[in-house]
Amino acid sequence: MRNTAMKAQWTDFITLLKREVVPALGCTEPMSVALAAANCRKLLGETPTRISVWVSGNLFKNGMGVGVPGTGMIGLPVAAAVGITGGNPDAGLEVLKTLTPEQVEAAKALLPVIKVDVKDVPDVLYAEVLAEVEGHCARVVICTDHTRIILMEKDGEVLMEQASAPGVQIQPAKSAKPAMTLREIVDFALEVPLAEIDFIREAATMNQALADEGLQGYGLKIGKILTEQVERKLLSDDLMTLAMRLSSAASDARMDGAMLPAMSNSGSGNQGIAATMPVVAAARFLKASDEQLTRALVMSHLVAIYIKTYQNKLSALCAASTAAMGAGAAITWLLGGQYQQISHCINNMIGDVSGIICDGAGSACSMKVSTSTSAAVKSSLMAINNLHVPQSEGIVSDDVDQTIANLGRLSKEGMLDTDIEIINIMRAKQQKQ
Repeated sequence: MRNTAMKAQWTDFITLLKREVVPALGCTEPMSVALAAANCRKLLGETPTRISVWVSGNLFKNGMGVGVPGTGMIGLPVAAAVGITGGNPDAGLEVLKTLTPEQVEAAKALLPVIKVDVKDVPDVLYAEVLAEVEGHCARVVICTDHTRIILMEKDGEVLMEQASAPGVQIQPAKSAKPAMTLREIVDFALEVPLAEIDFIREAATMNQALADEGLQGYGLKIGKILTEQVERKLLSDDLMTLAMRLSSAASDARMDGAMLPAMSNSGSGNQGIAATMPVVAAARFLKASDEQLTRALVMSHLVAIYIKTYQNKLSALCAASTAAMGAGAAITWLLGGQYQQISHCINNMIGDVSGIICDGAGSACSMKVSTSTSAAVKSSLMAINNLHVPQSEGIVSDDVDQTIANLGRLSKEGMLDTDIEIINIMRAKQQKQ
């Protein structure tokens, strides 16, 4: 029998997975704006004639260049417009799931009365929508998490206000002892009863469907192009190429506004794709069993969540690269590696791709997803041969948990100025348009 503390931790891990690995339709930052707008429309009870949107710099960065599902258009004004005309205020990250062509046409008529600007707020994830019609107005604010509404107002009357985040911070920034470690995650993934984690298989089903759609050709068509080059014999039909093809195809479709949900991780569809599709590819290539795939997916997603807890929800560090570290850990295990090799793989990836910047969501995200995926496979192959970046180099430590903490420090503290400059460049570009 497992001791009580371990059983409690395993229950916490399952709860964490169910909370952080959820379906999301479209890029999650514009969906926050759409969700706020949909709730404004619900409060007003009629279509507004003026809509003002204020977002944090990071949400602006991740929302202005990405496709909005079902519209064929990009940007936060579009997200706000369709949120008003067709958003389901109770559907969370699937707010646009039932969007119709008629609602899209109605949204286009609203675009001239929508204004979007950046607001100086302490939260990196912040969306505020003010919808006005003659004699009435409604305001909704979302912050901290993509679906966390903290304020609802109608005609100046506060209907709901929430000052602090619900729940407990799973990885306190100042904590001397982490709430979890890599070893605990690996032990959980390999030992927990299969029936308790079988739900994670939905991530493979959902993101595979998105990859299949992406192979038809979306955005920059990275997945489709890689597949065509395999057929032309310019690329080999090997593990790395298969992982890159499936991962980038899913991201292609998602970033170009396909009307299919992604199974997200830590509030991001691309993170969910990067934590899922390389593992699916490896399991297929290696002919792994259903149980092996399930346990590998649990390991990947939980490692991705663990690494992300050291970082801000949005930052200048590409989160697809950190989510793919979870995939690398799982692939290492599928290749026969044990805990030591899994640690080596994560250290290898942090030594390799820790400098990829996030310069906003868009079609180029699929390139970063494919780059991170290839790094995951490469790092896994090194690790199972006991090759790893030594602790004498850069931010890598012999203790993999310390390496992960170092990466978080780099992201949260070291890249703040980088983030500011990226946002300034993007805002300057928008003003010239």
